[in-house]
This record gives sequence, C-alpha cells and structure tokens, in this order.
Amino acid sequence: MLGFSIILMEFLLSGRFRVISSSVGMDVTMRMHQLMARTALGFALLHPLLYQGTPSGGHRPWDVSRQLTITTDFPALASGIAAYLLLFILIASAIVRKTLDYKYETWRLMHGLGALVLACLLLHHTVYAGRYGGHPQLNYLWLTMTSVAIGTLLYVYLIKPLRQVQKAWRVASVTRLTPKQWELRLTPDGHQGFAFQAGQFAWLNVGHSPFSLHENPFSISSAPADGPAISFVIKELGDFTCELGQVTPGTTAYLDGPHGNLSVNNRAERGIVLVAGGVGIAPLLSILRQTRMNTDQRDVKLIYGNRIEEQIVYREELSKEDTIFVLSEPPENWCGETGRIDGPLLDRVLSSEQFESWLFVICGPNAMMDTVENHLIARGSASQRILSERFDYD
Repeated sequence: MLGFSIILMEFLLSGRFRVISSSVGMDVTMRMHQLMARTALGFALLHPLLYQGTPSGGHRPWDVSRQLTITTDFPALASGIAAYLLLFILIASAIVRKTLDYKYETWRLMHGLGALVLACLLLHHTVYAGRYGGHPQLNYLWLTMTSVAIGTLLYVYLIKPLRQVQKAWRVASVTRLTPKQWELRLTPDGHQGFAFQAGQFAWLNVGHSPFSLHENPFSISSAPADGPAISFVIKELGDFTCELGQVTPGTTAYLDGPHGNLSVNNRAERGIVLVAGGVGIAPLLSILRQTRMNTDQRDVKLIYGNRIEEQIVYREELSKEDTIFVLSEPPENWCGETGRIDGPLLDRVLSSEQFESWLFVICGPNAMMDTVENHLIARGSASQRILSERFDYD
C-alpha cells in the first residue's frame, strides 16, 4: 500500500505542474521523483518477504473473513507480479536511459505508457489480493488516487496541448552566435505571449504538432522587459539542436512554460554575482538584461567560463558589463582569466564583502556548480543566498 501510494504521487511530480515545482525548482522536483521511485521499488522488493510463514490458500474455519490468509488466486497474484517486474524495468530504463540506443521522445512515451499500465496493475492487485487494501471503504481511496494520477497524464498529453494550439508562436529568426550555439527568437502568433521572470525556462516544440513529444527545455535569454518576443540561446547537443540551422522564419512553435525558480526578484541583497559555464549563460543573460532595462540599482558581476574563445556569446554586449571572462584553453594573446571556475579563481575576483552579503546565481555544468557552491559555503556565503537550478534532460 505504501509503494502503491508513492507511485501514484509520482504522476504529480512528473507532470510539470508549476504549483508544485515553482517553490523548489524543477530540478529538485525531478530528483524527488527519482528518489521516490527507488523508494517504491524498495517497498516492492520487501513486500513479498513480509508474508514468510503466513498461511495461504482458500477459506479456513478460523479465518472466515480471510484477513489472515494469503490468497492463491492466480489472477490477483498475476497483476502484482507483473507490476513488480514492470516497476523494476521502468526504474532501470530511466537510470540507464542515456546509454540506450533510442531517442528521448521514444523513451518518454514508453515511460508514460508503462506508468499507466503499472498503476492499473497495482490497483487490481491491491483491491483483489489485499486484505486491508481491498477493504470496501479503502477501495474508494485507491480509485480516487488512481483517477487523479491518470488525470495528470490526460492533462499533460491532451489538455495542455489543446491549450497550446490557442497560443502558438512563430520563429522570427535563427542566428548563429558561435560555431555551435544559436539564438532562436520567437514571436507570439495572435496573442500577448506569456509573463515570465528573468532566469526561467520553457519547454520548446518547433515545427511539430503540440501533441508531439518533440519538445526540449531551454532557458530564456531575453528579458521580460524586452516585450512579448522571447529568445533562447541553444547549443548543438542532440537531434533537434543539431538541426536548428535548418529551421526557417515563420515556422510554428509551441511553448510550455515558464518553469523554474532561478529568479532574483524581490531579493534584498545589494549586489548579484552571476556565475555561468558554457551555455549556462542563457538564464543569466536574461537576469543581467532585466536588471539593466529596469534601471536596477544593484551591482552585478558576471563570471563567464568557456573552453575556447570562439564559444563566447554576446561578447561585445557583455564586455560593457562587469564581466570576468574565463577560458580553460586560452589562445596565446588571451588577457582574461585562465583555467576553470573554481575556488582560487573566485577568491581572486571577489571581495570578502561579496562572499558575505551578495546574492549568487549559478548555472552551468554540474561539476562547476558543485565546485562553486562548495567554495561559497566554505567562504561563509549563506545557502539562501545561493541560487541554482539543475536539470538534465535530453
């Protein structure tokens, strides 16, 4: 019953509901989804072992209600055994997804359908094989919880796409920024766009039906004050991103967003340090641009790291700001910082006052984020003054 309840709650965590993820971040929500799935698997593995020595079979004179006897009815057991195996398959396939030779969209479809089948199997097993779980008064609880879980799938795959049809977007331009980074600019098609905060991201679907699974998360790089049109900085990594140069202006696009809580709104710190690694510059660009356009009085310092000089985006714009450029493979005539963004570099470019009282916003590779966060804590930066959001989707 515990495992079943956890699995039904998993549907809510995987549905991109902003009411759930807005306060803690989409990355924390998804990590909780992963942790709870493994916890449910632990309960499932333990579940049959708890019945060691319990009588089984049909009716017993001393157990008229059959509350002390394990059923041997094969249909009731078969659904539980199938759910047992399916749960293991779903979790294992999610853990090794990146090593499997099929696309993210295929895995996502299989994962969603598998979860739906799993919920139905567990409902049958709980009601028909369980003595406590199958109590008539509890049946309403299981039916209600399962209906809500299935309803989240209907919302994500049917209702939300139907709403997106009414708010389509058009590709305004696709501009190459570096050899493998692009700026994609969208304009709303017959509507006012959507309100977002600097630092947030959206799931982007370009050139496909809103009911398609061909969507990927990208951080918004334009500022809310720019107007209804929005921009993304996208690096070539997967199937969609490597074909971005073939997208033509006028192509229909759909957005699911905004998501994320990487926002500096309503913060009291007098200064902000933005730490970006590679394409992690995208949400920090939005924050930097918004503070400038709103005549924000807070001081802003940007630390921006890349491997080579050719990977730097918007260099002219960023050179007008208080920006520290860092290269791990610099050319001979490089005048900026070298190496990686780590503790010694932060100590060189930041003051004790900045460590102690400024707000830090970090986005980039996980290794860089771990290094920066650990050093900030060691230097006395309070955890509530360190903002970051990690998500790793295909």
